[in-house]
Amino acid sequence: MFKTKLLTYLLLVFSLNSIFAQFTDVINSNRPGKSMAAFSVGKTIIQAEMGVNYNKETDENADYDGKIWSSDLTLRYGVLFEQLEVLANLDYLNETRSSPFFDTKESGLKKVTIGAKYLVYDPERNYEKKQNLYSWKANHQFNWRQFIPAVALYAGVNFNLARDKFRRFDIPKDNSFSFKGMILTQNQFGRYTFLTNIIVDKFPSQTMSLDYVLTMTRGFNSRVSGFFEIQGLNDNYYKDNFIRVGAAYLLKQNLQIDASIGRNFKGDPSIIFGGVGVSWRFDANYEDIFLLIPKEDKRSKLDKKSDKLKEKKKEKSKKRLDAVEDEKPK
Repeated sequence: MFKTKLLTYLLLVFSLNSIFAQFTDVINSNRPGKSMAAFSVGKTIIQAEMGVNYNKETDENADYDGKIWSSDLTLRYGVLFEQLEVLANLDYLNETRSSPFFDTKESGLKKVTIGAKYLVYDPERNYEKKQNLYSWKANHQFNWRQFIPAVALYAGVNFNLARDKFRRFDIPKDNSFSFKGMILTQNQFGRYTFLTNIIVDKFPSQTMSLDYVLTMTRGFNSRVSGFFEIQGLNDNYYKDNFIRVGAAYLLKQNLQIDASIGRNFKGDPSIIFGGVGVSWRFDANYEDIFLLIPKEDKRSKLDKKSDKLKEKKKEKSKKRLDAVEDEKPK
């Protein structure tokens, strides 16, 4: 019984949604996709998410091949209250480009982004599902509320540490620092979780972009989960779309490993990529414990009123019996 309930609510380990708090019994990681969930890690939680990736680029028009090894590290910390977390993301690249005329090899820390995310709306907060005592069908009909998403806002600052590296010469340099903003939504459809990220990045600059990420995830059992993702990049100099598929495996409640592969839609350049990663959580300082079990339907006012009426009837019946007993001759 418990395993069945756990399976139902353990969706994808990196996009779980707790009814009463951001904190969940198992790690809540954004990996291996590129989207960000609306819910935070929880107050006082420290979490690290790291990945190693390989990209192969081929551009027949420009006549070059590129091989890129990269690694990314995201540090997350829940501060002040459950809805707020701060994040720091570091991107390191090791890139080799080959052409008939020249070969280049560059490496270094490309970018650091520091930001904060706040959950502004949770559709399940303070919501009480009312039961109909006279209709089983009414209690089990399709729930349109699942189309109402949780909504969070993100704001951050990019520090571009390698402005002269990892770029094409026909594209302007990025600013030394720029701003990043996101609107994040999250829907829960049974075992499926749907994430939407609308992103304004590198603002203000000539390479400012308006991007999006759409991610659908599903939990297959208490440990294995998978995802499908579409990402779009759109600035004045480069427009492309990417697809990714991947899976995550829960080793322990606070430790997850993952893998993913993908490619872009364009042919100039053609990009194929893959990566593996790990997420780890430190939650020893977390004080409040919320069990990850199905939410029991709260008793409606009608139920409570019905119980009170039954109790009153019992009391009246008892008083009548007592009165009859008292009137009997002794």
